[in-house]
Amino acid sequence: MRVEELALQADVSVDTIRFYQKQHLLPPPGRDGRLAWYSEDHLERIARIKELQRRGFTLAVIRRFLSGELDPADERLAAAVVEAGDEDASAGDGEAETFDLDGLATRVGVPGAVLESLVREGLLVPRLHEGEARFGPDDVTVLTAGLRLLEAGLPLPEVFDLARRFHTLSREVATQAVELFDVYVRKPLRAQDLDEGAKAERMVATFRTLMPAVGDLVSFHFRRILLQVAQEHLEAVGDPAEIAAASADDGWSS
Repeated sequence: MRVEELALQADVSVDTIRFYQKQHLLPPPGRDGRLAWYSEDHLERIARIKELQRRGFTLAVIRRFLSGELDPADERLAAAVVEAGDEDASAGDGEAETFDLDGLATRVGVPGAVLESLVREGLLVPRLHEGEARFGPDDVTVLTAGLRLLEAGLPLPEVFDLARRFHTLSREVATQAVELFDVYVRKPLRAQDLDEGAKAERMVATFRTLMPAVGDLVSFHFRRILLQVAQEHLEAVGDPAEIAAASADDGWSS
């Protein structure tokens, strides 16, 4: 097949085929002089790429699947990570509404350019759905909370700086948690004399147990430390009326 025929049969554009080749997802075509020819193997590979994208995998993970670096157990684990994100987005209410960046900007009343800068800096993290960046109600909630900080008088640059520092520290903790899972769960399971299905089942079950536990631990501890520091600050600089009002508020003592 010429590239135009491959694109037609695969239901993608020629530019998409070029992009897949550039990303090392699709092998180069055969050559007959200056003519490039594609085979059924290329068509099957594109179908596989599209199927993995629909399941929410990133191009980096897809590349490792296609190269054979990830085995079936790892594929099940990667799928569980994607599913956990989907479940978090739905929050138990069935299928959650998702929208693109423009839809998010409309819902929170913030210019799209501002949200684009947040995405570039990693402060706003979209979920991948069928290969597209999507946002949900949780993102609206978080951005609305950020707007409340601005409405309270906090300067935008300082709020951004706080968000960047928290993002950096959060990634450090998350990276350590994932490395612990890899060293003490994934690698030992991969070394066991079990079939791939059993390895995948145990790996996914452990992941589904540990991920919410780590999330609860980190969020609970941060809230407690935040309240503790706020109380200590009031005790150092606040007047008696402020301290009494804060102590009487259940939010400070919880």
